Amino acid sequence: MLLSQTAKFLGILLLSLFFTASLLVPFINFLYFLKFKNPKTESKDFLGRKSLFNELHGWKVGTPTGGGILIIISTFLFSLIFYGITNFEFNWTSNIIFIALFSFGLLGLYDDLRKFFKFGNQGFFGLRARYKFLIQWLLGFTIGYFLYSKMGLGSVYIPILRQSLEMGIYYIPFAAFIIVAASNAFNITDGMDGLAGGLLLITLIAFWYLASLSPFSGDIIIFIVVLLGSILAFLYFNIFPARIYMGDTGALAFGAMLGVVALMMNQAIAFIFIGGLFFTEAASSLIQLASMKYRNGKKVFKIAPLHHHLEALGWPETKVTMRFWLFGIALAIFGTFFALI
Repeated sequence: MLLSQTAKFLGILLLSLFFTASLLVPFINFLYFLKFKNPKTESKDFLGRKSLFNELHGWKVGTPTGGGILIIISTFLFSLIFYGITNFEFNWTSNIIFIALFSFGLLGLYDDLRKFFKFGNQGFFGLRARYKFLIQWLLGFTIGYFLYSKMGLGSVYIPILRQSLEMGIYYIPFAAFIIVAASNAFNITDGMDGLAGGLLLITLIAFWYLASLSPFSGDIIIFIVVLLGSILAFLYFNIFPARIYMGDTGALAFGAMLGVVALMMNQAIAFIFIGGLFFTEAASSLIQLASMKYRNGKKVFKIAPLHHHLEALGWPETKVTMRFWLFGIALAIFGTFFALI
């Protein structure tokens, strides 16, 4: 009896899970050997004042950072294997997803390396924020152009109205904004053991269902299930107390990837709800920065983003993470519902 398509996708997910899981312990030891470890830093806000970050997370210094490297490599290798043994062929859908994953991943890797080895301009964020932001926009516009010219995307679906807004050439800057916003929002969220990885898992499951309604469903779902398997394995070692972090390599890449997939499914508006906690975290950081800049250094939060503020109020890290996972599930359900109405 032939396996159903869903069974095949689940089989791919399981293979990806076991493959990544088998490599994680050797990879963690390899990161120790390379000294890819969470460095000791004196965290300061943009006004130069010492923040609460080291008080909350200083004990995590020395934990290997670079799990995103293994996840990206595993996802690419398993996709290669799948395309090699089936009738599927690499096309602009798969190519654009991997362009986003690798380009933003390389940007994050460079940033991580500067933190580890402290070369060039030193600072808590590794690569100077303004340069990183400029490169992200250049990558975002490039990927937006490919979505527009190679895949024929040029409209934004508005669920409540059940209509698509035709944007023409203006779709390119819109796509760039979604990609850059998602990349930074995910990176900001990646600040607690298991937090960003768990929310990524939840978001991908919602995307799996919505992708089945897309004309590009096959390639998108293949990518999602392979990534889901790798993330599941990674989370086993990333939940509290974490033995490995994904680093900027993974955080920037996975955030950008979520934005690209949302655009391909024409669900960018629904993504705002499905990935609501990512954008809430980013908003809390922006509110804090604006308040400090325009209110003579006064803060809205004890420390931004929101998950650190709750921790500073006395919430245990595990409580914050699990509560955010629950809110993430609720938002994913609501966002999926919103996309379908």
